[in-house]
Amino acid sequence: MAPRGARREATREELARFSAFRFPGAQRGELGPFARRLALLIAVVLALQLAGTLAFALTEDVSAWRGFLWSIDTIATVGSIPSPETTGGQIVKVAVIMLGVGTLFYALVTVAEFFVAGHHIEILQQRRTLRRIGALSDHHIICGFGRVGRQVARDLATTGDRFVVVDRREDNQRVAVELRIDFLLGTPSDDEVLRAAGIERARSVIACVDSDAENIFTCLTARELRSDVTIVARASEEDSEKKLLRAGANRVISPYKSSGAEMARLALQPQVAGVFEVDPEYRLEEIVVGKGCAAAGRTIGEVRGTALIAAVRDADGRMHPQPAGSTVLAPGDVVVAMGTRAALADLESRFDPTAGPVR
Repeated sequence: MAPRGARREATREELARFSAFRFPGAQRGELGPFARRLALLIAVVLALQLAGTLAFALTEDVSAWRGFLWSIDTIATVGSIPSPETTGGQIVKVAVIMLGVGTLFYALVTVAEFFVAGHHIEILQQRRTLRRIGALSDHHIICGFGRVGRQVARDLATTGDRFVVVDRREDNQRVAVELRIDFLLGTPSDDEVLRAAGIERARSVIACVDSDAENIFTCLTARELRSDVTIVARASEEDSEKKLLRAGANRVISPYKSSGAEMARLALQPQVAGVFEVDPEYRLEEIVVGKGCAAAGRTIGEVRGTALIAAVRDADGRMHPQPAGSTVLAPGDVVVAMGTRAALADLESRFDPTAGPVR
């Protein structure tokens, strides 16, 4: 473990890097356009000042310094220097006043708009978010905040795990801000974005963008930045699963494939409420005791066969772990059983309302 002083120093360096970091896509936010407009206005004022200096020096036959003072006095509309005596100088003064006042007024409107619209608050909030992320460790990075990403965030929030969301869409950022979720606006496959999300200290990276190509690039980038981080990726197409695994994903989930298999299972085995694959040969199932099935009113010892009954959840939601074989099953109970596929298939038949009596 690193010394406490070294950890504090590392945190300071990370925060400094985060503060100077500008995310890909942040140029589409409010700070980028405002900074460009302000820079353009400053450039226009400097150019106008230079042109006024030269024009006054030539038309009034004065030194460059005198022309500079005359020009800045005119642009600022101070009026401390008398009007030019020549017609050319007077024309220069009128032109400098019109252009200078218009430019300064536009600059004032730009700055006022920035603060009145609350864009400075957004910048401060972003910096606070970066500081919170800089203090995180053993957290999860959710890449993509669509329907799948939001469900992942809800589940992680339920378990109390800390996480950061990375997405390039500003509408998703608004949703995350409303939910008070730490959100980084940027491309998940970008090196700097993942570093800003704290991949060096993260527990896992969850690539659940709608695009399989983007998920592949995210896996490649995450694996390159951190060789030991756990990567879970989403695949929309069946062909993408192998590519994601080659890109560095530890596990690949296909929502469409999983949901299709789940729907088919529920249609074929409506009494089975849930399945968890423990091993290629063993699985864990939740089986509902339905009205009219052969197991209703029987004891666990009479119906379990070769399967292991790990727990029973009664109709009121109370869990009874390791129930005795004499426990009587009632309609509405849920049996948590583990065993081989053959053992569980035999057990499932005893909870099927269309099956015959228990043998």
